[in-house]
Amino acid sequence: MNKKELLKLSPGELVDLGICPTCFNREMDGALYGDNSDKLIYKDADIECFFVGNPRAVGHMCISTIEHYHDMSEAPDFINEKIIRFAKKFMIILREVYGCERVYMCTMCDGLNNHYHIQLIPRYADEKRGSGNFVKPRGAYVYDKDKVVRVRALINKRTLGI
Repeated sequence: MNKKELLKLSPGELVDLGICPTCFNREMDGALYGDNSDKLIYKDADIECFFVGNPRAVGHMCISTIEHYHDMSEAPDFINEKIIRFAKKFMIILREVYGCERVYMCTMCDGLNNHYHIQLIPRYADEKRGSGNFVKPRGAYVYDKDKVVRVRALINKRTLGI
């Protein structure tokens, strides 16, 4: 298949063909997932952090590696350490800005050629505790300019030295 034909496929179909949709999206300048500038919180040479386009909770975020790794076991230690440090800061910021009670962290890079990422899923006081939060139904992303600006400002302020 050529790239034009591949663009007609879903991310799951690309994975089934052994193509990482995250890498493919970057290569195709966002053609698969669209413009994510309203969701992007932070990006450097190693990682990017963004709000999930189909979140399981308000404030659901993803931290993804820039370079392709299938999962945490393949990534260099400095990348994993950076992601964990970053995740901790984001968890604190999400609780502060969104008022959630907890933020769960998970990674599940499944498929023939998936891209290593972790997800930060807020749990609010009115929700049940537990692993069911990892599989809550997904909803639509709603852009909240005030919260996005605040999260960006806090993460930039608190990431110096990472």
